[in-house]
Amino acid sequence: MEAMTGGKFLQKFRLYETRSKFYLIGRDKSRSHWRVLKIDRLECAELGVEEDPASYTENECQELLWRIHEGNRLTGGLKFVTKCYGIVGFVKFLGPYYMVVITRRRKVGTICGHEIYSIGKSEMIAIPSVIVWPNVAYSRDENRYKRLLCSVDLSKDFFFSYSYNIMRSLQKNITEKNTGQVVYETMFVWNEFLTRAVRNHLKNTSWTVALVHGFFKQSKLSVSGKDFWLTLIARRSRHFAGTRFLKRGVNEKGRVANDVETEQIVFEDTSDGIPSQMASVVQHRGSIPLVWFQETSRLNIRPDIILKPDVDYKATRLHFENLALRYGNPIIILNLIKTREKKPRESLLRAEFAKAIHYINKGLTEDKRLKFLHMDLSKLSRRKGTNVLALLNKVASDVLDLTEFLHCEISASAKSEDAPSGERTVAKRRGDKCSSDQSECVAKLVPLLLQKGVLRTNCIDCLDRTNVAQFAYGLAALGRQLHALGFIESPKIELHAPPADDLMDFYERMGDTLAIQYGGSAAHNKIFCEQRGQWKAATQSQEFLRTLQRYYNNAYTDHDKQDAINVFLGHFQPQQGKPALWKLDSDQHYNIGRQGTLKEEIARSFIKRSLSDGNILLENSLPVSNCNNGENTGLLPMQQLDDIREPSDSAPDISICEPNPCSSMNYGTVPGGRHSMSEERQNYLKRLGYPELHSSNFLDLDLLSSSGNSCDEEIFERSSLINSPMDEISVESSTSYSEQGHVDEGRDDTDLSRSSSQLSDTRDYSDRFAHWVANGGMLCY
Repeated sequence: MEAMTGGKFLQKFRLYETRSKFYLIGRDKSRSHWRVLKIDRLECAELGVEEDPASYTENECQELLWRIHEGNRLTGGLKFVTKCYGIVGFVKFLGPYYMVVITRRRKVGTICGHEIYSIGKSEMIAIPSVIVWPNVAYSRDENRYKRLLCSVDLSKDFFFSYSYNIMRSLQKNITEKNTGQVVYETMFVWNEFLTRAVRNHLKNTSWTVALVHGFFKQSKLSVSGKDFWLTLIARRSRHFAGTRFLKRGVNEKGRVANDVETEQIVFEDTSDGIPSQMASVVQHRGSIPLVWFQETSRLNIRPDIILKPDVDYKATRLHFENLALRYGNPIIILNLIKTREKKPRESLLRAEFAKAIHYINKGLTEDKRLKFLHMDLSKLSRRKGTNVLALLNKVASDVLDLTEFLHCEISASAKSEDAPSGERTVAKRRGDKCSSDQSECVAKLVPLLLQKGVLRTNCIDCLDRTNVAQFAYGLAALGRQLHALGFIESPKIELHAPPADDLMDFYERMGDTLAIQYGGSAAHNKIFCEQRGQWKAATQSQEFLRTLQRYYNNAYTDHDKQDAINVFLGHFQPQQGKPALWKLDSDQHYNIGRQGTLKEEIARSFIKRSLSDGNILLENSLPVSNCNNGENTGLLPMQQLDDIREPSDSAPDISICEPNPCSSMNYGTVPGGRHSMSEERQNYLKRLGYPELHSSNFLDLDLLSSSGNSCDEEIFERSSLINSPMDEISVESSTSYSEQGHVDEGRDDTDLSRSSSQLSDTRDYSDRFAHWVANGGMLCY
């Protein structure tokens, strides 16, 4: 941690060149530590990089540069090229190697004294001297690959830090000690491939920066006359990354499209930027983890959904195993897609998703079962008198009773220069060869409460409805965070309170950013606009324009955007004699691997896309009814293992031949032999003023007792899922409108506020919810 330790992290660089070499001079912020990196310019086919092991002072470095200039005077001497702020990576297409460097940066925030930056400008520099360039370096294909890579705009939505592992949550930084090479292999470092060769050769990460793609916003807010800093971070996964219609569902390794980890951090405002307490909560969004596709179409604004049945849900199971390794248990799934449609689309995926969860849960122990919560948000938002945000906020509060959040305090000794290192420390970004002074003075963060498990939210695109639900969860968490830090007396913030308005702005901006990245337009924010009381006609026209913008981008520009992502992430690596990327059909990945001097063969999945000739298609021509009825009794339950691997969110993809049940991890366990979480939680909540809670961790979701524009006087109905494979708790509105706005007929409507003949009272509903909490399964409203 630079701000607290004076760690010698290289932050500023100057690039010089001679006819035969590049010299990259790096220094730390205090100008006391200078290093030299030499890059060979006479080798075209291979990447020749050598690090000078010596550490220089500023005067010694200037003397070294003068000697280099004198030694190369006959060939032009030493010339200054550019100043920069780190290496993004090295890349090779068909000709020479190129180096991508950051030439301008912007400070966007600070976390615990660590500065967070975004990229203002970057530059691609050819490494070999022009005299040794091969003819292919001037070819049309080579130039097209260069333009393709440069189309990935690093100045938008990429951020990094020299001294803080921004690619990992605050809780992971506290409880885990992985640094150096390991943090680059996490799923949120987008330039892992571009930096792989130089990192493996140098055995350190001193010269490169780890780029995270997504969203970062930090602002100072005020509540009850006290100032605090709110930070919202969204990290997009580099696995199965791409655009809306080209990346859908889950791949064979359990990686889902549009996989985003959202972290909300709150800490007090201090003069030195080092708070005494911090609170953090993490939630997750990702595509429905089934094997399904949508073909882009210039004639249809809503392309057909193609669902590929998976008899034992291997890919779905792998995804939830990975979530358990990353976050622990419980895993709570909030599914926001439609339940009924005139022409089944989302409802098809909803039925199959419910069936998959039911099948996976049969092979899990009670404490590790997935908890499936379904809300038809489109229907609820059309119901008169229903405040969707209030309903979601109620659900989020109940979910937080299960997952909790991180609350930690920083010891006073951390602010002194000679603070001893402890087991619970914020990991520093440094090379594998760390110096002693970097590990002597690390700020000690003592966790008082840890988050266990995660809320996973999805709609069909994981953009619009998902963002509304994530805001509701963030608002419920913000109340608890501020209460834990001592800023407010009650752990709840009302929807119309100023902090809620500020938080809504954060999530609305995040939603727009993620929607542009994945869908091609800003998010549909109808519910947010209604909450603010904006003019309905203006909101409708804005939503229409965004729909058209998203359609245009999906139909005309997404293929080029996907190609650029594939090249940047290394999913496609050009080779002489192989087809060019733009000559391949759709989004196909070939087994082509090459990076630097490693010459690795990286196996890439070959994706074959089926053409759609109907509205809903299932591969192998299976009828819809056969795919959603009954249970598969011939399938084996998921294999159980007693020993669980150390949790990781990074590189080693979970293999299908190595099943690992969804298990708990150190996300819910305080290191250092602390008391059990249940007992500690009770003491912690008592100290903060919470009422006594039952030790069974009972979750009471009494949706009928909420006030205001809630469900007090709303009409519900008791129904089951179309072709549902199991019995479920289902509470839905009888005033369900069709696309023409008429009430659907032929349904058994029940007014719960006046009758209990068909559905039991609130106490019975709570018992059902308690069973859901204890055993997992399905819960729908």
